[in-house]
This record gives sequence, C-alpha cells and structure tokens, in this order.
Amino acid sequence: MNAYRSMFCRVIFGLGLLAVVAPVVAQDLGVVRQQMEQRLPALDEAKAAGKIGENNRGLVEARQDSPGIGKLVADENSDRLTVYAAIARRTGATADAVAQARAKQIAAQSAPGIWLQKPDGTWYQK
Repeated sequence: MNAYRSMFCRVIFGLGLLAVVAPVVAQDLGVVRQQMEQRLPALDEAKAAGKIGENNRGLVEARQDSPGIGKLVADENSDRLTVYAAIARRTGATADAVAQARAKQIAAQSAPGIWLQKPDGTWYQK
C-alpha cells in the first residue's frame, strides 16, 4: 500500500509541476516574442546595411564590426535558440533541425540585397 501511495504522490506531484511549468514556458516564450518584435526594426536596418547576415543555422551573424551589432546579434540569437528549442520539444525534432529548416524559410523570404549563407558555408547577397 505504501508503494502505491508513493507512486500516486509522484504522479500527482509530476502533474502539478507540469501544470506550473507549462504556463511559465508559455509566458517566457511570450516575452521572447515581444523582445524579438521590438528588435526587428534594428535587425532589418542592420541587414539592409550589410552589417548582419542570416547564416545556414537559422541565426544572425555579424558581417561588419559596428557599435551595438554584437549585442544585437547575441540577443537575437539567444531568443531564436529559445524558440527553436521550444519547437523541437513540441514536435519531437532536434533544435538543430528546426533551426536549419528556419534558415531555409528565412532565405526564401529575405529581401533582395540581404546576406545569406548557403548550406556549404559560402555567403551571397540575395
């Protein structure tokens, strides 16, 4: 009987923990989305100026050393990795697979003149 109670408590605790963690993750992703939306004009401007490119791993990469670019790139990539990991958990894919698929989408949707990285690592302007 004691083993049954112990198992029951673990299950109830696990479900309770899941109920607490799931909204926190959703809330965190909401914050990430807001940050990314706020950062978008600066990213678009840096891309148009050729200071930032989209690499083949679904991340942005500095192409020129300019003030503020390093932080912009680091912040955006941190948020993108968070989103890719969340999608991977939800779909059962790996975060790398999600990122590479997103890189292809970004390349297809990018405006002319944006620097992009091919799968073989070479850079080109669209």
